[in-house]
Amino acid sequence: MRYSAEHKTQTREKLLASSGALAKRGGFASTGVDGLMKAIGLTGGAFYGHFSSKDELFAAIVERELSHSLKLLGSEEASRDKLQRCLDLYLSMQHVEQPDSGCAIPSLGAEIARADRSVRELAEHWLLRLQQAWAKELADPQLAWAILAQCVGALVVARMLATPQLQEDVLDSSRALINRYLV
Repeated sequence: MRYSAEHKTQTREKLLASSGALAKRGGFASTGVDGLMKAIGLTGGAFYGHFSSKDELFAAIVERELSHSLKLLGSEEASRDKLQRCLDLYLSMQHVEQPDSGCAIPSLGAEIARADRSVRELAEHWLLRLQQAWAKELADPQLAWAILAQCVGALVVARMLATPQLQEDVLDSSRALINRYLV
């Protein structure tokens, strides 16, 4: 049975959204093609109608997730107020507790670092665009990198901890440190 181009596009988007959430929750490498396809109600064989390999899917997930992060965190109308609101949302317990709906960098950063060069270059492209948007607003490229790294690191450390109060302490400490530079 042949499906329309629109149906194929919709299925691909469902696969990207579902796979991105699964990867951010449990890691991309640990989830097989059958599991990724089952999550959207299809068989593993249907996967190859959308992607030639699991590596190609990972690259598409990185592109989708990081471009979405740029839209949320570094749009053209960046301002200190918007940056502050974004940082407050980023460094929140909700973000710690719901990795599948949050930023891909803390969840997939290690897998991106181990991926082939083309995936790392793709991630670099989107991270550089975010850093440049923040650097423009902050008038300081180094501070933009430092805040980006602080946010990602704080989220990773908070997710590693078992005690909610300690998680909140990490987030609060990071927010306080960053706020010293945003005032």
